Amino acid sequence: MISIQYDQNDPETISNPYPLYDQLRSHDPVHWSEANNFWLLTRYSDVASVIRDDRVSSDRFRAISSDLPAEAQEQFAPFINMVSAWMLMSDAPAHTRLRGLVNKAFTPRMIDNIRARIQELVDGMLDAVQDDGRFDLISALANPLPGIVIAEMLGVPAEDQPQFKKWSDDIAIGLTGNETTGSRAERYLIGQKSFLELSDYFKPVVERLRSQPEDNLLSAMVQAEESGDTLSQEELFANCVLLMFAGQETTTNLIGNGILALLNFPDQMEMLRNDPSLIVSATEELLRYDSPVQKLGRLAIEDIEVDGKKIAKGDEIVFCYAAANRDPEEFQFPNQLDLSRTNNRHMAFAHGTHYCLGAALARLEGQISINAVVQRMPNLRLESDDLEWNPSAILRGLKSLPVSF
Repeated sequence: MISIQYDQNDPETISNPYPLYDQLRSHDPVHWSEANNFWLLTRYSDVASVIRDDRVSSDRFRAISSDLPAEAQEQFAPFINMVSAWMLMSDAPAHTRLRGLVNKAFTPRMIDNIRARIQELVDGMLDAVQDDGRFDLISALANPLPGIVIAEMLGVPAEDQPQFKKWSDDIAIGLTGNETTGSRAERYLIGQKSFLELSDYFKPVVERLRSQPEDNLLSAMVQAEESGDTLSQEELFANCVLLMFAGQETTTNLIGNGILALLNFPDQMEMLRNDPSLIVSATEELLRYDSPVQKLGRLAIEDIEVDGKKIAKGDEIVFCYAAANRDPEEFQFPNQLDLSRTNNRHMAFAHGTHYCLGAALARLEGQISINAVVQRMPNLRLESDDLEWNPSAILRGLKSLPVSF
């Protein structure tokens, strides 16, 4: 048997994890990572099966943080409690209740109502660089767009949005950073500081919205009620942070990774340029090909066996969606970009009960922005092959993407 070592913090792995995913899926699909102390599942069928297993829990952040010294656990209790109150980090029945309440606010009507605003924002950002003939796609479009969209949906005024973005970035460091962004205690400290500042910002706003509702997502979450049940203040703030955090960097990465993939497959870009109606299937294929969220973890709450490997109670299990999305058992020619691919049941938005609540919004932002770039910027090309990736093995995205046209 081939010996393969997986270290999620290795710079080469972060830069291009797919060759290693291919090796693991072929030779060691249920892989114990000594470097990271977790099980990594890379086959589509295993991820789809185990993610629905009741012996695997999403309520893991408190358990993962339990190995911190008691003093540190007390110091970071606000941050640990906040993350633990996320829908993403909860199991039924708590998850069912939270998701049901937030779903009442995050409606298809609300997403559809913001379509014209997204188009307006994209057009304005591209207008600003149209005469230059070159721009950094990340800083000019992919990075600011989703932050402005989710901030406006939550009713945050324009003058507060830069601070809002910084809070989100800091919380991302607290959750998804690695050794290159500081020790775990340092990352938690950064995330907690911004979470507390964000909570202080929202408190008076929420109090006002209780008596004076407005037509925005935050107000709808404040008013959301089911069978006499409402979100507590802690749940409200925590899940606002989740929507803000999950709705920003992931969509930034969809746009950046998507345009890079098209640049690497110019025949596919030309196909989309000639037929803009392909953008719906194209966005699904771009999500599959280079997934913005590479993986997420769960906790085994009982002993389980997967493909002959015994996973002990208390072990962390990481579902590698990006590897599953390149599984040849599920996708024909998985390492090829095919914008006309059909039956594309990718896992870029996770799978099962924790399927991404904001998937429709991310899709809409990706479709509008990617199509606009392709249609408005002929002869689009990379300015440099020396691309730098953000130092996260979870959220895969570029620091910059310099292009000319």
